[in-house]
Parts: sequence; structure tokens; C-alpha cells
Amino acid sequence: MISFPGFPGLAVDPVVIGRPPALGRGSPNEAARPSLRRLSIESLFEGRRIVDLDAAKGCLAGLWLWNDFLEESHAVSQTIDTPEGSWWHGIMHRREGDFGNAKYWFRRVGDHSLYPGVAEAAGRIAAACPDAGADRLASGSEWDPFRFVDLCEGIARRRSADDRVAREIAAEEWRLLFGHCAALAVGETDSAR
Repeated sequence: MISFPGFPGLAVDPVVIGRPPALGRGSPNEAARPSLRRLSIESLFEGRRIVDLDAAKGCLAGLWLWNDFLEESHAVSQTIDTPEGSWWHGIMHRREGDFGNAKYWFRRVGDHSLYPGVAEAAGRIAAACPDAGADRLASGSEWDPFRFVDLCEGIARRRSADDRVAREIAAEEWRLLFGHCAALAVGETDSAR
């Protein structure tokens, strides 16, 4: 076990944090399956006191999702009745190609405090690729998850060539949401990161 980069106090098998996730369904990282099956909230947080069980479950849903196990992630995220649980749920449906359902779950997220951070990351990533059309996703500090769902649908239907940029944005979205859930789980604030 190693500490999860950027999230001290979390212990994850290195194989679980290997490659970034696919934008779509992806191919499950079978090498990570045994470690993910053994992973529990207690082992992930190495005995730290959990103050928000739903946020901790969100971390588990996120790790399954990072490794392209959409069904396993879905089984966890659908039990989390919080904005973060809805966000994980929305990402999973976006990745499986059920774009209308993804938007339903993003509506349930509402206006989230993480959106400015996602907007900033999307703007930075898009600026590094000026030919990509993904720059329209972030205007100032406003993040529009519905536009991102539309971009992912366009890529899936081969109407957009922004795959690499969208994948980087999706990975950053995952990192921000995961870090937020980890902080909530143990009662820390995101500003402490």
C-alpha cells in the first residue's frame, strides 16, 4: 500500500491509482479488481475517524470508476443521497453513454462549491490546446456540467475531436471530487488541501 498522491492519509494499492480513466466506458483494469474488492472504508482511511460515511463511500465509488468498473461504481454511488453521490452517479452515466441520465444526476448535484475549481482546471487544460473546442466549457469561474456531457456525447458520436482535452478535464474533475469527498469523510475542509 502507498499513500494516494495528493491525499495524505489514504492508502491504496499502486495498481489502483495507475492509469487515468477512459472518457467513455473504458476497459476495466482487471489487475486492480482484487485490490478494489479488498478495499473498505476502514482500510482506505487507515483507521482515521470517519465523520461522513457518504463522502467516504464516494471515495470508493470514485476508485471503482477510475479503474473503469462502471457497474461496481454505480452500485456504490446510487446509495449516496448527497450532491457528491449524485455527481459520481452522473459521471458514471456520462461514461456509459447514457447522457440524458447523466444530466438528470447533474441536476441533482445543483450548484456545487467545486464547480469554480473544475472551471479553472478546464480553462487551464483547454488553453494548453488552443485548437480544441473544449475552451467553451469554462467561462471565468462558471462550470457547466451539462455542456461537458454534451461534449462527451459529441466525442462518443464522433462529432468532436476534443477527446484528449475532455479526458484530461474529466480526470481533473475526478481528482477534485475525490479530494473533496476524502476531506469531507474525515471532517477536513477542502481549503486545508
